Amino acid sequence: MSLRAFVVLAMALAVTPLSTALAQPAPAAPASRYDPLKTFAPLALPQPANSIRTGAGTPGPAYWQNRADYRIEARLDAAAKLLTGEETITYTNNSPDTLDALWLQLDQNIYRPDSRAQAMAGGRRLPRQFTDGYAIDAVQIEAGGRLVPAGHLVSDTRMRVALPQPLRAGGQLKLHVGYHFTIPSAFGGRMAWGDSRHGPIFDLAQWYPRVAVYDDVRGWDTLPYLANEFYLEYGDFDYAVTVPADMIVAGSGQLVNPQEVLTPVQRARLDAARASDATVMIRTPDEVVAAAGRPPAATSTRTWRFHMDHTRDVAFSASRAFVWDAARINLPDGKTALAQSVYPVESAGDPAWGRSTEYLKDAVEHFSSRWFPYPWPNAINVAGPASGMEYPGLLFDGIEDKGKVLFWITAHEIGHTWFPMVVGFDERRDAWMDEGFNTFIDTYESDDFKGGVYGPKRDSEYAPGKGTPGEQIAALLADPDAPVILTRADAIRETYRHPVTYFKSAYGLTLLREDILGPERFDPAFRKFIADWAYKHPKPSDFFRAMESAGGEDLSWFWRGWYFNNWTHDLAVTAVRYVDGDPAKGAEVTVANLGQLVLPATLRITYASGQKRDLRVPVETWMQNASHIFAVPAGTIIEATIDPDRRLPDADRSNNSARP
Repeated sequence: MSLRAFVVLAMALAVTPLSTALAQPAPAAPASRYDPLKTFAPLALPQPANSIRTGAGTPGPAYWQNRADYRIEARLDAAAKLLTGEETITYTNNSPDTLDALWLQLDQNIYRPDSRAQAMAGGRRLPRQFTDGYAIDAVQIEAGGRLVPAGHLVSDTRMRVALPQPLRAGGQLKLHVGYHFTIPSAFGGRMAWGDSRHGPIFDLAQWYPRVAVYDDVRGWDTLPYLANEFYLEYGDFDYAVTVPADMIVAGSGQLVNPQEVLTPVQRARLDAARASDATVMIRTPDEVVAAAGRPPAATSTRTWRFHMDHTRDVAFSASRAFVWDAARINLPDGKTALAQSVYPVESAGDPAWGRSTEYLKDAVEHFSSRWFPYPWPNAINVAGPASGMEYPGLLFDGIEDKGKVLFWITAHEIGHTWFPMVVGFDERRDAWMDEGFNTFIDTYESDDFKGGVYGPKRDSEYAPGKGTPGEQIAALLADPDAPVILTRADAIRETYRHPVTYFKSAYGLTLLREDILGPERFDPAFRKFIADWAYKHPKPSDFFRAMESAGGEDLSWFWRGWYFNNWTHDLAVTAVRYVDGDPAKGAEVTVANLGQLVLPATLRITYASGQKRDLRVPVETWMQNASHIFAVPAGTIIEATIDPDRRLPDADRSNNSARP
């Protein structure tokens, strides 16, 4: 080494943090099976970067996305439990390709006894009642000012519509579909009808044939509906639902004819709610009971009309049994929306659904200020038979939910506004993205609400057992049967759906925010990802690239270990030795990496004086070696501990501490 090089090195050490400056490499610990070349090998992501999806994880200059706008007229026959509809889909081909067919999703066909979903095992959440699924009454395409019958083929939960004329790039067509189906009474297909004390509640979703996505990755994405959720195109919706005259309808979007379906008193109460941070009753329990004393509407009907912009779906719920309340949501930049809840009388009261609107309002306000503004005029929580489901601007939760359970499920389901309703993930393939990302943001809402009265979040979705989240994840990583996060969602057995798709995915983001990047880098990068992909279709590779580019870090080692594999993490303090046996000369602490997953860690030195010194152990510590010696300042040491706060998923904590 030259004198100049020696001086440069000395100057660098003078300004380097103690934990780095005094760190010295040591020979690999004999017991370690860690291979640094495996962990830090180059990583090829599933989708290559190009002009459509850039290396920075953003939509590129050539990004395109097709569009589907809907006009739907539907009628609910409450006595026959039948829904009949006619839809007009305006489909715009923004792709560079010529299309000779359209594919539609017929998700009601999951209720058929011969559906592919019924052949699956593993305790999946499948329908417990059979129907005939969709009956397709007519399929027609507008051509030359008239409707032309279109040939169509139904295959399980999909329908292929042959086009009389190819739809060229930049072209548009109007497809008309007439249909009807029997509404199932058993939840399992994410919608249902069920009884309440003062009348049935109809939770209607997957209630119209929906266009499948045609994208730059797979062309038509036609995975069958096997009970995992959805991948849909964006557009504008105008829909009308005709129901018995004594029913209240809660629907996605904005009610556009309130003067035709609401009483003057109800309209006045809604106006008051729009100006109130406290919950305002729109229809009281006493009014529901009084109405129940009158005979149900036989032939008299009302048509409720709704409009919703830039959405991928709509849903609604209808019942004569609904209590209804609302309150203002305060959004960034002085904007507002309306939080609403509808529920039967038996769910009323502050211990239960009487606080639903309060929970909903708080969650939307916090998610909006922290990540991305809520985009729609209403957010509605429905207590009904289809518990724990989310649709744009509308939630289906349980009649019996109350207290912290109602808070957690409300925050989680409205959190799906951001993932996948705004950021249009493919839930059917990559459920870990919508469920895990949403569960991640939920954890902060649990800490935020009323100073954390329901925090930390500890439910079936996130750290449901004993110990810290890191300790609980360690058990999952040690399970040889556990699937990796990037497994196709349909292939993940029910046993692992929550632990992998929700918990591990969410905790990965927690590690990324709290331990790897830090909030100061993670938060702007995550917000940018949301804004860049709002109302678009990002893939896992886009997310990985976005967080690396905006977060300013090569994270290939993390993606490989946490998402592509279930590698275990295991650090050990193998020795604490005083220099020359003299505490006054300092000490050397040896830390070994015994697992293949690396994560930043903290090494805490506890002195007899009561002082504690924390040393940062970055992942670069393990880039060439499986063991490292850290030189620490003088003093009598009581103990050296790696990961003292138990944040990380360490496989064996019996070796995390050592004494001199």
